[in-house]
Amino acid sequence: MDVEQADVNLAIAQIAAAIAEPARARMLCALMDGRAYTATELATVADTAASTASAHLSRLTDLGLLHKVSQGRHRYFRLANAEVAQVLESMMQLAGQQPKSIQSTTPASLRFARSCYDHLAGTVAVALLQQLLKLGWLAPAPGSDVLSASGQQPDYQLTALGKAGFSALGVDYQAKPQSKRRYACGCLDWSERTAHLGGQLGALLLAFMLEKQWLRRMLGNRELQLTDLGKRQLNKQFALQLPAPKG
Repeated sequence: MDVEQADVNLAIAQIAAAIAEPARARMLCALMDGRAYTATELATVADTAASTASAHLSRLTDLGLLHKVSQGRHRYFRLANAEVAQVLESMMQLAGQQPKSIQSTTPASLRFARSCYDHLAGTVAVALLQQLLKLGWLAPAPGSDVLSASGQQPDYQLTALGKAGFSALGVDYQAKPQSKRRYACGCLDWSERTAHLGGQLGALLLAFMLEKQWLRRMLGNRELQLTDLGKRQLNKQFALQLPAPKG
């Protein structure tokens, strides 16, 4: 084994060990709503003392899993990037494959609509991706219509019809060329067990729907509420009819 591979193996082990600690895992999962929180708030989530939480946050930051944001006298923590969120979402999906079904303990409203870092997840998100493909606004990127050999979800490309449709809606769909993030891709949904839309386009769509009040953030967790306006607009713009969340 060469030195470079040994370094990679060590880094993997350090990251895995950091995530494996229950208090740190609770902090990371809390940050999956895409927002930033103070150390005090995260200590409450982790049910641990402030000093212990500080040590946990320092370790997660040093390993590149979290990013610290300073604003005035306050210090906030958020997930470092979408790649970290994707790893966490995949681990949640794996945890959901245990004998006790995740749906038996996850609130129906959270399964219906929630944030997956900075894009939409849940029943609404899965249905929306399928409808965008059905309408021809999105199409599988060449050679990417199925899972890759590594299990990576497929990439999508925005069609001319999709560009025209999003322009008419007022959605800023332009890719950020400086970003290393995929533009539009499938992201495996841990409650629906099929893909919703991730990547830059997924983030842009969620930001648009929140701004237009089609969706509303619920306090304290990742849940998103689909408003009456949102239901009407999803039906009008995408011919998407959604059932109410089941209890």
